[in-house]
Amino acid sequence: MKPNNAGQGPLAGTKIIELAGMGALPYGSLRLADMGAEIIRVERLRDVPEDKTERPHNFWDRGRRSIAVDLKSERGIETVLRLTEDADVFLESFRPGVAERLGLGPDVLLGRNPRIVFGRLTGWGQDGPLSQAAGHSLNYEAITGISHAIGPRDGAPVPLLQILGDFAGGGLHLAYGVVCALLEARQSGRGQVVDAAMTDGVMAIVATFYAMHKMGMHTDARGTNFFDGGAPFYNIYETADGKYVSIAPIEPHFYALFLEKVGLAGEELPDQNDQAHWPELRQRFAEVLRTKTRDQWCEILEGTDACFAPVLNFTEALDHPHNRARGSFLSTGEVPELRPTPRMSRTPGQPSRSPIYPGADTDTVLRENGFADDEIVTLREAGVIG
Repeated sequence: MKPNNAGQGPLAGTKIIELAGMGALPYGSLRLADMGAEIIRVERLRDVPEDKTERPHNFWDRGRRSIAVDLKSERGIETVLRLTEDADVFLESFRPGVAERLGLGPDVLLGRNPRIVFGRLTGWGQDGPLSQAAGHSLNYEAITGISHAIGPRDGAPVPLLQILGDFAGGGLHLAYGVVCALLEARQSGRGQVVDAAMTDGVMAIVATFYAMHKMGMHTDARGTNFFDGGAPFYNIYETADGKYVSIAPIEPHFYALFLEKVGLAGEELPDQNDQAHWPELRQRFAEVLRTKTRDQWCEILEGTDACFAPVLNFTEALDHPHNRARGSFLSTGEVPELRPTPRMSRTPGQPSRSPIYPGADTDTVLRENGFADDEIVTLREAGVIG
C-alpha cells in the first residue's frame, strides 16, 4: 500500500530512497513527502520491533514507506542499489565517506542511474577540517556567528532550539537543494550531488546580517542592535499577569499608531531612532505595557497596524484564532500535526500515513520494484531484510 498522498502534490511521481537518519534528515524528507513525493525509507534491521505491532501515527515520519535492510551485507547493498535504479533521489546523512565505504556512494549510484539526485546532509559539510568531527545543531549554529548575536545585553548567548542548524539550515536546506537539482535533471537528464551542510544553510539564512555587520549597521554587542532587543520598538515586554507581548512598529506610521493605542501619543518621548536614548524609551514602554494583562493588550492592539502579537506557548498556539481559522493544525491530540506547507492553489500537498512500524513495508516495496517472491523469501532467510 502506497502512502495516501501518492499522485498528489507538486512532487507527485518523484521517487526517493532515504537511508534512515536522525533529526534534520527526516525533517527534510518530510517536506518532500508532504508535497507528494513517494519516499521509501531504508531502516536498520535492529530497529524492526519484535512484536511488529502497529505504533501510533507519527507525523514526523508521515508520507513514507519503510523497509528494513542489512547494509553491512553485500546482498543488502545490492538490494538498495536495485531500488535506486529507477529512483529520482537518494538521501543520506552519514559522515563523509561512510556511504562510499558501504558501496552506496554517488559514483556507484550515478553509474547505475545517471539521472539520480544524490542528497547528502551533514553538519560541517563533505570537506573541511571539521568534516569528520561529531556535532549537533548548537555547534553548527555557533560557528556561523549567529549564536553569539542572540541573547540578553549583559548575558551569555542562548541556544536556539535546533531551529536554525538542524531544521532550517539542515533539513529545509537539503529539500531546497534537492528540488533545484531535480528541476535541472529533468532538463538535462543528468543527476548530481547535493552537499547540504548545516553550517552553510545557517550562514545562508543570516547572510543579511553579515552584510549589516560589515556596513556598521549591526555590532557584536548583544542586545544593542535593531533586531536583537536593542530597539525598544522591536522587542518583547512583560504584561501585568506575568505573560509577554511582542511589538514591532518599525515604520513611522505604524509606530505612531502604536503610541496612540497604548496611550503615549501625547507624551514627550525621545525620537524613535535616537539610539542614545533607546534604553530610556524601552523603560517607558515596559512601564506602560505592564499596566495591563496580555489579553487586555490583545483586545486593544491585535489585528491593528501597530505590529503586535501575544507571545504564546506551544499549547496556546494550537488554539489561537488565526491558526485555527487557517487550519494550520490538523489535530490537537497528543502529537499536534501540521498542515503541509507552503499551500499550493492547484496541486496542494496532502498529509499521509506514517509507517506502521520500521520495516513494515519491506515485502510490498520489494515486490513493486521487481523482486520475485522467492527472492524475498531467500533474502529474509539469509537475514538480509527484515
